[in-house]
Amino acid sequence: MADLDRLLARAAEWRDQPLALATVIGTWGSAPRPRGSHMLVAADGRFEGSVSGGCVEGEVLAHAAEVIGGGGFRRLRYGVADAAAWEVGLPCGGEIELIVQPVSDQGFAPALFDRIAAARDAGASLEIATDLVTGNSGEAADAAEREAFVNSYRPPRRMLIVGAVQIAQSLAALARELDFAVTVIDPRARFLTADRFPGVVLDDRWPDEAVAAARPGPATALVTLSHDIKIDDPALIAALTAPTGYIAALGSRKSHAARRARLADLGFDEAALARIEGPAGIAIGAIGPAEIALSIAAGAVRAFSTKAG
Repeated sequence: MADLDRLLARAAEWRDQPLALATVIGTWGSAPRPRGSHMLVAADGRFEGSVSGGCVEGEVLAHAAEVIGGGGFRRLRYGVADAAAWEVGLPCGGEIELIVQPVSDQGFAPALFDRIAAARDAGASLEIATDLVTGNSGEAADAAEREAFVNSYRPPRRMLIVGAVQIAQSLAALARELDFAVTVIDPRARFLTADRFPGVVLDDRWPDEAVAAARPGPATALVTLSHDIKIDDPALIAALTAPTGYIAALGSRKSHAARRARLADLGFDEAALARIEGPAGIAIGAIGPAEIALSIAAGAVRAFSTKAG
């Protein structure tokens, strides 16, 4: 389960007690967590998420306790020039700015967690605006704050893994930790079992049908792993005829050249064929299924990060 999904689950679980929400609203230099990162704090001391990778969490927890106790909205900034930054452990050279809000109608309303979760389930984005004077949050479309922080909650990235082989087992588990919603596709029932692939969606249709039904878009990665052209090629064809964000195919350079030739014979031009990363993943000298899965996951993250940047 991804960081945001875990936080949303805790928000639902802890609703019977007062909560505070800390959010990174600005970063400079070598900041450990990006803008929009959250930490949810409960009155009983439990917390979920991170706003600094551990550097200032203790300080933020103290502010959150005061907010929960009725102390009101807080806006905080930490940097290496501040004595407090060294005291709480932020010597990394960066600066971060945070807000801490009560989870209430006079802050971050509990219903907003439900709206974020519903948007993610629907594959849609949602923007929440926070007035930096009052600390009140609401959907950005309804907000008219003069000074506001707008946090964009994007749907989870998806990964379609074609071929329920051993590498796919490692890749599916790793991709889930990287905030990908994972589907494993393979028409071979003996390979595609819940025991081998716990916690992911399984699709036993032929890959062309399964990929087309998934409607891959810019936030979707498709990876073929079966080494069977009857399974891999139809999936690649379906991915190339859609705006799929990342396409990768396992195999040697020789097998990838043969793959490109087959697809070219079907009418795909050079620009289309260049969309396929083959051999799949980043060259790290990977040996064994887990390391190969790591290189492929890294290739997908690099592709999406490059496009986002």
